Amino acid sequence: MSESVQKAGHDHRRTIAVANQKGGVGKTTTAINLATALAAIRRTVLLVDLDPQGNASTGLGIDRQSRERTAYDVLLGEAGVSDCISQTNIPGLSVLPSTVDLAGAELELVAEEGRSHRLSEGLQAARGDFDYILIDCPPSLGLLTLNALVAADTILVPLQCEFFALEGLSMLLRTVERVRASFNPDLDIEGVVLTMYDRRNRLSSAVEDDVRDFMGDKVFKTVIPRNVRLSEAPSHGLPALVYDMKCRGSQAYIKLAKELLKREKTLEMV
Repeated sequence: MSESVQKAGHDHRRTIAVANQKGGVGKTTTAINLATALAAIRRTVLLVDLDPQGNASTGLGIDRQSRERTAYDVLLGEAGVSDCISQTNIPGLSVLPSTVDLAGAELELVAEEGRSHRLSEGLQAARGDFDYILIDCPPSLGLLTLNALVAADTILVPLQCEFFALEGLSMLLRTVERVRASFNPDLDIEGVVLTMYDRRNRLSSAVEDDVRDFMGDKVFKTVIPRNVRLSEAPSHGLPALVYDMKCRGSQAYIKLAKELLKREKTLEMV
């Protein structure tokens, strides 16, 4: 058992897919900063960058030229996870990086047996080394996202406060049901986190009310505000929590991590 687990009195390791089929909803921002916040409260974390754009890797300071082995190699069975992991400057936080090569993996795996379980099988040997594995999914419901959902215990859905939010959420929930039926019967909804929230905008409040009515307690109490520091941080290769820990966005992700852990303890007591 890792030292951080012993110190925290926590022995339940989890794999969480951070997913939404829409782009621009704060998915990668959530993956990066939630991973950083969990590491900051002494959890060991692996962030799996499963988006061919590689933004999660870049946002954690992993230089593109240094990504010799990536998630692509794991999916194709050409390397183990331990051979591909990059360490970040944040204690306790590691990254399985990606490059644009990952876009070709979907085509290369189409005819392969067990193509939907490649990531799950690849991560198996690494699960004991981390308290949390977060998977940053691409903004689509293709084979890469399917691999993430098969590998995950739960799915965390970042949801932008916009007019069509519920429509997109309904589509994603139908996908989750299909994955449960065919591939991963234990997949659960970790929760929905509202992003890009603007308290001055009536639409944000209206969307929040609708989503909470629809999903109930599955919606995190913590909301992520629209915040310029969150947008600036990736260009410096830093999580917002390192770039500006005191900004509203960073503080929101710290609260989100604490709420995630509090929910987990509540479930363990049931």
